[in-house]
Amino acid sequence: MVHHAFFFGATEVAAIRSLLPPQQQQKYSNFEIITSYFWRCRTLALQLDTNEEVRIICIVDARSKFVNLLVPNGYYGNAIALPAAITTVGKLIENPLTYALDLVKKAKANVTEEYMHSMADLLVIKGRPHFTTANACLVSDVTRAGFRDVDFGWGKAVYGGLARAGDGTNPGISTIYIPFKNAKGEEGFVIPVFFPTQVIERLVKELDKVLKNNINSPTMGDRKSGIINSSL
Repeated sequence: MVHHAFFFGATEVAAIRSLLPPQQQQKYSNFEIITSYFWRCRTLALQLDTNEEVRIICIVDARSKFVNLLVPNGYYGNAIALPAAITTVGKLIENPLTYALDLVKKAKANVTEEYMHSMADLLVIKGRPHFTTANACLVSDVTRAGFRDVDFGWGKAVYGGLARAGDGTNPGISTIYIPFKNAKGEEGFVIPVFFPTQVIERLVKELDKVLKNNINSPTMGDRKSGIINSSL
């Protein structure tokens, strides 16, 4: 098992967006673009059977969209939902990228006020069940959380995010978008991953198919596909 992190900046996002038909290139957010593309590459790298079910789980902050959740003033904890998009390996990798994009976009849009109340009821009735981890990819965007802006007395942080991408219990399940600046001073984010070496090699190969001509050199490690050694 090895740790690596992939850097995505404006150049990488533009390269992936260019895969879409011209009339659809502005239809999707950067989050949806990266999440859908990375999900497909990750699935290909895992070499799962085409009939197996896979899911993408997007952590959605409900407070940013709704005002009637009755979250008390001064409460700084999470108010999140974990909607999932579910499909099969075959459908995900054989269809155009827009197929995955529409799944991700729909999953995010499902988080309404009614959805949040229903989720709360489910947690009470079922005793807070854990989400399904089999062939799942959990995505969380913390690029706006402000971790790098925290000053403990010796200046702003160079890096504010996960020290590790996972553990032996659920390797590779978490995909966290962490703000980062590469060696050229370009702002973007890194995605730390934790997989067997062979999976990492296949993941690099899949990402290279689009990004190999759009490499941004990160601050350390291997230049290939914007990959950096995740010993951050």
